[in-house]
Amino acid sequence: MTQIERSHTGPRMSQIVKHGETIYLAGQVGTAGASVAQQTQDCLDKIDTLLAEAGSDKSRILQCTIWLSDMTDFAAMNAVWDAWVPEGQTPARACGEAKLARPDFLVEMIVVAAA
Repeated sequence: MTQIERSHTGPRMSQIVKHGETIYLAGQVGTAGASVAQQTQDCLDKIDTLLAEAGSDKSRILQCTIWLSDMTDFAAMNAVWDAWVPEGQTPARACGEAKLARPDFLVEMIVVAAA
């Protein structure tokens, strides 16, 4: 049976779950109240840190699901995303609008990556 490793585990969730050669990250949010661009960068910085801890990096992301509190922020979020994602190694991605955990969160990202 394949080992499951969990990191930064709390009573509700783990920030990293690794199963075999697949890494699952919890949803990452940015600084509450900041602009969508800053919150997007915050999410991406957290993703970089967590993937490095799990032995991977952004070039190994398989899928990213992005939730925006308002789709009018799509272009601003994409401007930050496009500058960050490695050319030629873009993951499968979905983006939708959702009511997030707090009204001052504008973006949340959920990542699945290869180890």
